Amino acid sequence: MNTAANLSFLARAIELSRLCPASTSAFSVGAVIVGADGEVLSEGHSRETDPVCHAEEAALGKLAADDPRLRTATLYSSLEPCSRRASRPLPCARLVIAAGIPRVVVAWREPDLFVTGCEGVGLLTAAGVTVVELPELAAQAREVNAHLLG
Repeated sequence: MNTAANLSFLARAIELSRLCPASTSAFSVGAVIVGADGEVLSEGHSRETDPVCHAEEAALGKLAADDPRLRTATLYSSLEPCSRRASRPLPCARLVIAAGIPRVVVAWREPDLFVTGCEGVGLLTAAGVTVVELPELAAQAREVNAHLLG
């Protein structure tokens, strides 16, 4: 994907993060899964389906686990996929790896607020996933979560 497309899809993920029900104990995150042809395959946001649902989980949950399009897709997430999680058996980084998504684009790395030392990017890259950070959109992703950052 070219830079303009990456920025556009990541901006859409940030827009989705604004749909999250308010929380004082979790980030508001949006995610978009885009096929190799540029078609949006799925979208999701935190707390979309239940109080502990994460954005990547919501987006992945709308597709069949064996959907072959996932093998060439890009996941856009307004926040680094989580590496540890108390509310589910697998953190989002592991869900992305299991889905076979080869590329992830993020706006912002998870700060040490709820989980110290998030290693989502590290887990993804160790599994061979290409991770691209677009820090030019980080301020917008943080702004959605300003109430948590004080």
